[in-house]
Amino acid sequence: MTGANAKFFGSKSFGSQSQVAAVLTVPTLDKVTVDLMVVLGTTTMPIHQVLRLSRGAIIELDATEADEVKVLANNLPVASGVVLVDRNRIAVEVKQMLPRTPGTR
Repeated sequence: MTGANAKFFGSKSFGSQSQVAAVLTVPTLDKVTVDLMVVLGTTTMPIHQVLRLSRGAIIELDATEADEVKVLANNLPVASGVVLVDRNRIAVEVKQMLPRTPGTR
């Protein structure tokens, strides 16, 4: 790693070995945005039911609270995980990264 784009921080010594962490700054990636979605479950319903949906409607999904959720990046599956709830905060703990399919980048 050479050049002005390499930044080093922290140095810890473990016995006779020294570990140095490096962070590469890649300005072109700073401007890339990715849409992340977490899919809790899915369902299918006739259009007349969709048109009648209103505030307070309950939509039953094909999943239980114990099922893993799917994490999508730009509508492509990238991971699966579990939902965590802490007071009024909801998060997803990634349990498995999904393999990339050929042809997707």
